Order: sequence, then C-alpha cells, then structure tokens
Amino acid sequence: DEIMQQEIRPLVAVDIIEQLHRQFAILSGGRGKDGAPIITFPEFAGFSDIPDEDFLNVVTYLTSIPSLEAASIGFIIIIDRRRDKWSAVKASLTRIAGAFPGNLQLVFVLRPSRFIQRTIADIGIKLYRDDFKMKVPIIMLNSVSDLHGYIDKSQLTRELGGTLEYGHSQWIHHRTAIENFAMTVKTTAQMLQTFGTDLAETELPNDVQCTEELLSTHTDQHSKLKDELKLAVKQGATLLTCIREPVTRSANSKLSPDELENVATVERLLAQLDETEKAFDQFWTKHHLKLEQCLQLRHFEHDFREVKLLLDNLTKAQAGFADIGDSVTRVEHLLREQKQLEEKGQEPLEKAQSLALHGEQLIQNNHYAVDSIRPKCVELRRICDDFTNETKKKYDILGKSLELHKQLDKASQWCEAGIYLLASQAVDKCQSQEGAETALVEIEKFLVTAKEHQLSNPKEFYNQFDMILTPEIKANAQRILQKLEDVQEMFDKRQVSLKKLAAKQTRPVQPVAPHPESSPKRASPKITRPAVVEGTLQRCSILLENFRCHMDLRCNTTPTALKECAQPQSHIINELIETERVYVEELQSIIEGYASEMDNPNLVHLIPSALQNKKEILFGNLPEIYEFHNRQIFLKEIENCIENPELLARCFLKRKEDLQIYEKYCQNKPRSEALWRQCGDSIFFQECQRKLDHKLSLDAYLLKPVQRITKYQLLLKEMLKCSKNSEGTAELEEALATMLDIIKSVNDSMHQIAITGYEGDVSELGKLLMQGSFNVWTDHKKGHNKVKDLARFKPMQRHLFLYTKMLLFCKKREENTDGHEKTASYSFKNSLKMSTVGITENVKGDNKKFEIWYNGREEVYIIQASSVELKNTWISEIRKVLTGQLEACR
Repeated sequence: DEIMQQEIRPLVAVDIIEQLHRQFAILSGGRGKDGAPIITFPEFAGFSDIPDEDFLNVVTYLTSIPSLEAASIGFIIIIDRRRDKWSAVKASLTRIAGAFPGNLQLVFVLRPSRFIQRTIADIGIKLYRDDFKMKVPIIMLNSVSDLHGYIDKSQLTRELGGTLEYGHSQWIHHRTAIENFAMTVKTTAQMLQTFGTDLAETELPNDVQCTEELLSTHTDQHSKLKDELKLAVKQGATLLTCIREPVTRSANSKLSPDELENVATVERLLAQLDETEKAFDQFWTKHHLKLEQCLQLRHFEHDFREVKLLLDNLTKAQAGFADIGDSVTRVEHLLREQKQLEEKGQEPLEKAQSLALHGEQLIQNNHYAVDSIRPKCVELRRICDDFTNETKKKYDILGKSLELHKQLDKASQWCEAGIYLLASQAVDKCQSQEGAETALVEIEKFLVTAKEHQLSNPKEFYNQFDMILTPEIKANAQRILQKLEDVQEMFDKRQVSLKKLAAKQTRPVQPVAPHPESSPKRASPKITRPAVVEGTLQRCSILLENFRCHMDLRCNTTPTALKECAQPQSHIINELIETERVYVEELQSIIEGYASEMDNPNLVHLIPSALQNKKEILFGNLPEIYEFHNRQIFLKEIENCIENPELLARCFLKRKEDLQIYEKYCQNKPRSEALWRQCGDSIFFQECQRKLDHKLSLDAYLLKPVQRITKYQLLLKEMLKCSKNSEGTAELEEALATMLDIIKSVNDSMHQIAITGYEGDVSELGKLLMQGSFNVWTDHKKGHNKVKDLARFKPMQRHLFLYTKMLLFCKKREENTDGHEKTASYSFKNSLKMSTVGITENVKGDNKKFEIWYNGREEVYIIQASSVELKNTWISEIRKVLTGQLEACR
C-alpha cells in the first residue's frame, strides 16, 4: 500500500538523460556544515544558451533527489565562473533566481579570475544585487581557498579543491538504476494487487472440473508472480552492491551522504518488496486454502449426490415392501427378499457413513462451508438410521406375520384333523359300550392337543397381532376362529352322545300304565322315554354329526375341496343361515339383557351418572338392526333360499336400501366406544353379563354388526366361487358389488363424521362419492410468490372428500383418546364447487398425478395419488360428476 500510494515524481533520470550528461549542474553529494545539500554549477561555456526548459528540468530533478529533511534545510549553490565573464555570472544568478525550485540557503560565486572581469563583477554585484531578487546571501569568492572557509574540503569535489570522489557518469548510472528498480517494485506491487483483486473477486465454481481448472490456473499465475518477485529482489540486491562498491573495494573509502541516501532508498524498496511479498504470500495461502477447500466441497457434494441417489433408490425399494404376506410361504419369501434388500443396502449405507465421517472431518478442519456440509452429514445419517429402523420394523412385522400365519395354519390343521377324526369314527362300532368308550378315549386324547395347536382366545389374539391385522387377515382369522368354535361344539356334542351310550344300563325301562286311582286329567311331570327310543335318538344324532363332519371335511379344508363339494352352495347358505340365527339371538340378548335393563328401576342405582339418558348413544340404532334381521324379515327371506340357492343374490339386492341402516350404526360407533371406555367397568354391566352368562363383555357384542356386514361379502365371494359360469352368476356379482358399496359407504361415512371446521352443512353437499389421502401442490396466479415457489417442492398432505356438489380439502390429524388407539379427524382447509372446476388427467413427469383447476386455472391443484389405479378411479368419478352436470345443463 505504501508503494502504491507514493506520489509519482514528475521527472526521472531517463527522461532528461541528455541534459544531465551536459553536466551544467551537478549534485555531487556534498553537504554544508549544517547538512544542507550542495548543488554545483561548474564552468560551462554555453550556459546562457541552455533552454529554459532544460535548465528547469535539471534543477528540479536535482532538488528532488535529497531527502525531505535535507532539502528543508535549504540548498547551497556553488557557481564556478573563474574562467568566465561577468556576463556569465549575471546570467547564472538571474536564471537561478528566476527558476530555482528549491529552498536556498547560500549562494557562493567563484568570480572571474581575470582582473578586469573581477572588477566588473564586483561593481556589477553591487549594482544588480537587488535585481536578482534573492533573499539569501550571495557570497563572491576570489578563490577555492576562500570557499574552504565555508565548506569542508571533504564535501567538495576535486575541481573545487576538495577530496570528494565524484563521477558524473557513474552518478547518472546509479540514479537510472535506482529509479528503474523503484519502478520495478511499483509495477510488481501493482501486479500483485491486481492479481489479489482478481482472486478476491473470483466466484467459486460449482463443479469439480471447473474448480480444478481454476486452482491450476491460479497456481500457475502465482508461480509466475513469485518469479517476478525473485527477479526484482535480485535486481535490488545487485544495485545495492554496486552503490556500496567503493566501500567494499577500499576500507578507507566512505560513501557520500547522497550515496548513503541511495543505499537507504534501495534498502527501503527491498524492505517494501519483502513486506509486499509476505502480505501476498499470506493472502495467497488463504486463497489457495479456500480453493482447496472449495475443491474438497465440490468432491463432497458430487459424492453426496451419488450416494443420495443410491439411498433414495434403496429407500424407494424398501417402501415397496408393503406386503406382510397372506400365508407362511409368502411371509418366508418376503423375509428372504427383505434380507436380500438389506444385503444390497450395505454398500450404499457404508458409503453414506464414510461420506458423513469425511464431512465431519472437513468441519473439524475449519472448512468455510460448514453450513453446507453439516446438513448433508445429518441427512446422510438420518437416511441410514431410517433405513435401519425401517428394516428392523419390517423384520418385526414380518416376524409377527409369520407367527400369526403359523398359528392360523396350526389351528386350521387342528380343525381338519378333528373333523377327520369325527368323520372316521364308525357309527356302528359306537353303539356298544366298549365302542363308545374307545371313541371317547380317542376324542379326549385329541382334545389334549387343543391348547398346543389352537389360537389363543380371540381378544388376546387380536391384541397380540393388532398392528398387522389387515381386513383380509382379520377375516381369515375370524373364519378360523369360528371354525374352531364349530369343531369344539361338534366334539362337545359327540362326547355327550358317546357318554350316554357308554353309560351302563341295568335293564330296559318299560312304560307303565297309570294307576286307576290316578286322575286322567293330571299331567305327568316328566315323560320318561324307553331306552330303545333313547338309543335311537343318540344314533341319529351321531349320524347327523358324521354327515356334518364329512361335509366340513370336504368343503372347509381347501379351495380345491370346496370346488369338489357335491352341494357347495347349499353348504354356504346353511352356514349363512346358522350364523344369521346366532346373530339374531345375540342381538336379542343385547337388547333384552342390556338395553332394556337400563330402564329397570331395580338396577338404576348401578348405572353410572355418565351413562344416564344415553342409551341411544351406547346402542345406536341396534334395535332397528334387530327388527330388520329377526325372523319376520331378513332371516326369513334367507331361510327361503335353502331349496333355491340362486335366490340368495336377489335377497341381498332386494334389501339393498334396508342394509344402509349399518351406515348409521357405524357413524355412531365412535361415540358409543368413547362412552363404553368411560363406563364399561361399572357394576351394572358386570351384573347384566352375569345374568346372560356371556363369556364376552358388551363391547365385543357391539362389534357384531360391523363384523356381520363383512361376513356377508365374504360369504357372497365364496358363493360366487362355487357358481362360476352358472345361472345366477351375474346376480351374485351384482349382490357382491352391492355389499362392497355398502361397506365402502359405511367406511366413507366414518371418515365424513370426523370432518371439523366446515361451517356449512355436509348433508347439503350431495352424496359422498370418494375419500382418500393425497399429496397436493398448489399454484395460484394471484397468490403470494412464496406459494408459487413452494408449489414446486414440498407437497401438502391432504385428505380429499368428493361429493356430487363439492370437493373438500382437509388435513388429517390423529389424536390419542384417553390412552387408547389413535382416532383420526379431518380439519377443513378449502373447498371447490364441482360446477366450476376443470380437470387435467395427465401431468408431465408423473403418471400418478392429475390436476384440478378452478376459475380458468386461476387456482391449480396438482394431486398425486398413491397408485395409478387409485388416480384413474378418482378421475373416473370426477368425470362422471362433470358429465352429469353437463347433461343437466343441456
């Protein structure tokens, strides 16, 4: 900075080299007694002919050479005119007085030595002293010896009788070299400053290749500048040696003050050059470090993108493993696939961990881009942890699923083995006491294995496997649980029958006529059947059980066996009727044993205050469901289908509207469950359960209606399997579709009642057609800029409800209810009238996206479904709504 800010001198030696060589004025390096610099004007024949400009340039240059301290004392001028005339003296004084740029102290004039000219000079100096306009003394000297009285000989050149060594050519050479070196120093400093400015203003590249090229370019430029610096230092050292050469050559020699100033000047320039080099090296070290760190960052970012892509693909593949399996074989296959994915992910995970560790090392080494590196390290570790946790979670779920299906398989195998055992027991061999006892022993041995092979009780079973109980698995588990109950019931009945046959009988009991005195009108309290009749009844019972066992063995084992069944449709209808009768009886017991008892004055004191006057909340429209199913309506119609199974589908189609009562029941279910959680432990319910001799509490029975509508669609599916390509298949398919629509409507209504924050009446929006969760991006033309920017990146999670008149956008929220399972609610966010919307079915770049736009695309909603099939279903429903509106307008 000091070099760059120095004032540029108006003249340098090379500019006036010819005038300096004429030697009409010299700066010999001598000093007065007080240190004043001495400028000598030697004898010069053509002094008066020197152009004013040349004279001024030389004098100005000479006065600029001494230091400011020396120049401030004032210059001493010696004019040597011993061989000249008075006119030359006068001309010299006049020119110096008019053009000398420095501060004068004394003027010595060696007057002409010839007598006449000396006399004229004495007279002239007296006459013209005032004309010279000099404010300093002008001392006229007759000889150099007079001059020695004022100035020491050591400060005067040999021409003036002194001992000071002075060579004009060498002086010019030194001055030129010093000024060239100063210019070199300045130029080098400018080059360094320019280069430093360029480096400081250089924008760091964004890729590895450009960063490497920039680092190489800057390094080459730095090397060249360092070479320039070395040359400049070498030049200054050589110049310094030249100036000091007289002292080096002779120990008696001394440098003049001007030469000492030259040495000081060169040393100062060398010092400044050294400082410049150090400052530049310090700057370059920082810049080079930043470039190297930039290159490290670009390599890190490049590696991060590659590893992130691998991890995203790995995470995507992991997300695709959503299946939990529907059989032991399938679950074992999924476990193998999960193991393969885990092994495949080891390399990307190790790369990610290694890269995160490298990033942490960069941060510890004080990398300038800490704010950029640290989030990437956190992201890598998060993805690795998520993958590891998700893998562990999937292993846990698949392990649970494997355990579940193994239990189901064991239970099913136990049932099949039990049915086979019952069916294989010959009826004729069981008629004797020995045969009955043998059959009983076989049954008892088999029942010992029940605890080992059966499922745990249903409630514990559902709690144990709650997280993996999909509707399909749950339906299968319910079917097997029901089968277990049926088989156990068969064994119980068979044991009762066999125990009666095995009992020792003393003698037949003969019917006895009443005594004559007995009143003929008096009824016997108990009619005793003959042993023969009793045995016949037992045999008939066993025959019936064997028939049922054979039917179960053939129809309930595998789908293949089901197809081979002689009358599979009749078997399914029988099962439907049997379970329907049980269902009606259970509904009746609930209404009579619980609901009616709430009005019993004797039990009012047992009813909790929170339950008072809330019977309709707890039971919902269960009485209405019971009235529909009792023997006078639905059950009676199903029983009529025993002889004509093809009428079953019509029965469901006929009662399509009546079955909608389940929707109302399911809508009330959350309120009912909340009330039960609050009051379920009361003594009132315990007393009712005891009277009914129910093994399960009321809440289990209140789930029966929900399970029943699922049972209908499962039985219709089985019915359809047995009726492929036969008469009535179309009606069965329609009936199944009807039940599925009812279940969907019930499910949708359960979601609909959880909508909060909508100020209007939901019932006025028309029929609820679809509902589901989606990723949603928005892009509003008149919206805030941030809305447009964010629309391209982070989606919103929205639950959509499609009605015939309106499309609602809600945000799903899950809350824990009194420590129980999470319940969902849907916070209303926005709505679109279906009469004013348009749809774009395909969005470029993602086949799972579609657009719904409003008011001429003023508002655009980009919606992403979880699958292409779900997207197409929604588009189809929306298109139906829009087409229906168009038809209505026409």
